[in-house]
Amino acid sequence: MLAQMKSDPPPVAGADKHNVIAVASGKGGVGKTWFSITLAHALAKAGHRTLLFDGDLGLANVDVQLGVTPRSDLAGVIAGRTTMTQAIGRYDEGGFDIVAGRSGSGNLASLPLTRLTALRNELHEVAQDYDWVVLDLGAGIERAVRILVGRSRACLVVATDEPTSITDAYAFIKVTAMEHLADDIRIVVNMASGQRDGERTYATLRKACREFLKMEPPLAGIIRRDDHVKDSIRRQTSLLTRHPNAEAAHDVEAIAKQIAAKR
Repeated sequence: MLAQMKSDPPPVAGADKHNVIAVASGKGGVGKTWFSITLAHALAKAGHRTLLFDGDLGLANVDVQLGVTPRSDLAGVIAGRTTMTQAIGRYDEGGFDIVAGRSGSGNLASLPLTRLTALRNELHEVAQDYDWVVLDLGAGIERAVRILVGRSRACLVVATDEPTSITDAYAFIKVTAMEHLADDIRIVVNMASGQRDGERTYATLRKACREFLKMEPPLAGIIRRDDHVKDSIRRQTSLLTRHPNAEAAHDVEAIAKQIAAKR
């Protein structure tokens, strides 16, 4: 059960107000939500007050992957039944807070522009009470994704070595850059067979960006393929709880350390 917060959390002294890290992908199936969960856990484990926001308005599944049943969710906020602050729950096992979506609520993806913008603004208001907010976006470049990623401090684009993943990641980077949606765009290569394979995947994507977009998004990190990830997802728990010494766990912690160092 996801515990519900009973009162507004106190502001974090000296917190950077521009602290939303969006996690995106051009296509589904690249481990974006798993990475968002693990990144939030890694930041919390390092001592940062962290909020994980499930912004996949069509296929929300953060709560499913963590095996929690939220008392309130984003659907309630959108419907006006609760405020964003009231929808915040605590994931005690990972030491971070969550605003859950609602799995299967595809109608949330068709919200009008004004409501999407208001939702993003509410998120950034809540973000002032945290060191970091990890925003798990839906896959693709639909309007809802583009609106929610706006004003983010950084956007981490998750890709694998599959050609369709690379192509779709490039398309997402192109739109994000052209519309100036995030201050910083970085690439995360997931499920790499090894460091060199991950670097090759990154080099392919970087080359396309350099040739056609005249930009070279830096590499945020490479996450190695690890069977412990599948086990943690099947067990509906965070990798850093079930297998804290797994290779993939260390890889995500390295990314979290890099993010925190740029405060």
